[in-house]
Amino acid sequence: MSEAGDAVFRFSGRIRSFPVVNGSADYGLAVRDALLGDRVDCLAIPLPAALQAEVEEAVDALPEIRCVLQRQGDDDEAAAYVPIDPCQPIINAIRIARQERIPVRFIDLEVADYREECALFPDPYALRVLSPEKLAVAVLAALPMPDPDDQRDRRVRHMAFELHKLELDFERVLFVVSLLDWPFVRDAYRRRAPYPETPTRFAPVETFLVEKKTLAFFLAEIPWITWLYERQRRELGEDRSLGVDGIKALLLETRDRLLARKKSARRRVNVKTLRLYLQYVRNLALIRHRLRPDLFLLVEAAKQVFGDDFAIALLETAREYPPQPETGELFLRFAPHRAEHPERGPIEVENLLPGDALEWRPLDLRPEPEEREKQNWSRVWNPYEQCSWPPEDTRIESFNRHVREQAKNLIANDLAKVEKFSASVKDGIDVRETLRNWHSREIWVRELPPARGSLDTVVFLFDVPADPDDYPWRTTWFAEHEEESTLVFFASDFGDDMIGPGIARARYGGAFFLFPPRPIRDIWTDPRFADCTTLEERLLAGAFYHSDERHVAIVSPVPPRASWRRLARRHGKVLVHLPLGRFSTSTIERLRTFHVLNGREVRSFASRFIRGVE
Repeated sequence: MSEAGDAVFRFSGRIRSFPVVNGSADYGLAVRDALLGDRVDCLAIPLPAALQAEVEEAVDALPEIRCVLQRQGDDDEAAAYVPIDPCQPIINAIRIARQERIPVRFIDLEVADYREECALFPDPYALRVLSPEKLAVAVLAALPMPDPDDQRDRRVRHMAFELHKLELDFERVLFVVSLLDWPFVRDAYRRRAPYPETPTRFAPVETFLVEKKTLAFFLAEIPWITWLYERQRRELGEDRSLGVDGIKALLLETRDRLLARKKSARRRVNVKTLRLYLQYVRNLALIRHRLRPDLFLLVEAAKQVFGDDFAIALLETAREYPPQPETGELFLRFAPHRAEHPERGPIEVENLLPGDALEWRPLDLRPEPEEREKQNWSRVWNPYEQCSWPPEDTRIESFNRHVREQAKNLIANDLAKVEKFSASVKDGIDVRETLRNWHSREIWVRELPPARGSLDTVVFLFDVPADPDDYPWRTTWFAEHEEESTLVFFASDFGDDMIGPGIARARYGGAFFLFPPRPIRDIWTDPRFADCTTLEERLLAGAFYHSDERHVAIVSPVPPRASWRRLARRHGKVLVHLPLGRFSTSTIERLRTFHVLNGREVRSFASRFIRGVE
């Protein structure tokens, strides 16, 4: 610590404070450096002395997470608790002090009606570039002062009095205190504030393991990242960058778990989309004046970028904490400001180590249905009735029109004439040709001829080559009104993915759209295309045969193959190729996934089961 920092945090020649934000792993690491970087004869902790034995015993049991609970007054339905959380800086300080044989003293006042004090603090991740003293001084003016003789004021004066007592016995006392109380304890210490007259309490103290499923409400950091800190501690690894690297590890673990049970998600969750997701999360965090995202923001962004299935998998992974046992002792089930006591039932709880003020917000996530439900829905499916989901029809028809317009522009550009500027710029300056002839000081212009013909067929090939085993469903859908196209496609078997009663999900492998719509013979049973050996060739042959225009647009991840061009020449067509990569990956993935309804009446309730993003 610098001389300036020592002057800011030092109460006297024997007492030095270290203000922390409770619930921050970054401050936990900073406290570790303060304890191990200088000689410390005694560690002072802002907790009541009546809790010391139980807290120290629970700290020794880490990495298992326990809760030390003290009843409030005579009320069986209220309690104050100490979270034995390894990422809590004060708990981490106790843990290190016990390992280094440093005496620990609990000096806070025990009160019968403890009220949790929270505030909004800057993101402690700033400690990577700011010293603890600079961060503490920066927030000094925003800290709320305690009201005279209220509970907080009595606690502050009690801690100041106990510090005076400690300096009689120890030469170097380190006082780890909440950033919220630090300046007021120092003021009370220096002005020797009167000792608060408060009767000593002997309320019962209990210790419980916290139920594993409720650790997300109990721990300050994300449970999975808390486990990463514990693992690095056990392996003596580097843990200073886990605040960010832990989030990356969480995403990769989520991806692996999702792909293990749902291989089709591989195309949505790839390196490119993960990079976009991380950029999006970073921007959302900065908008909310944070340097790092919290769990809510991570899950909310995952829902928007990847879909509900990835968001649910992310939430499930984040809530895991492997060291916590699931059976054995009595468990305390935790919820925000509530707990389920194994004997007394629901009780209200107040945190003795409160940190940042929390805000609870709802997030709508729709989980996958149970396998038994899917089987029941599949058994009652009527094979003679099926239709599409209108919002998806509107979305894909809009994209189809967009592709047709782009293809028309490419056709016009191919027919454009370039000439020297004389009297008119015509359809605009041709920058490429002008730069090519820059040495001659001549300007070249473009002339686009009138459009000839139109384009009525667009072919989409998403998988090249397409595995017939992956896309066994091949059919033709006819338009329900004049604004829709005739649609021919091959896709995955919708019967393998039921998501609701009369609602199934499938995935296009390839399709072509014929607009204006007209009835055509099913190309998958038409003997005229029997010589086509692959799904792509049969789809292209059907599109070429039924197209009334000379040009046919094809959107594919690879350039047109020689066999495709031979098919086009055989039918007198010209291919207009648009690379699939020029379109957004998330847009393509959303369009590829579509739903099949077992009759039009299912449309009345289908929105309850169909997710907005797939």
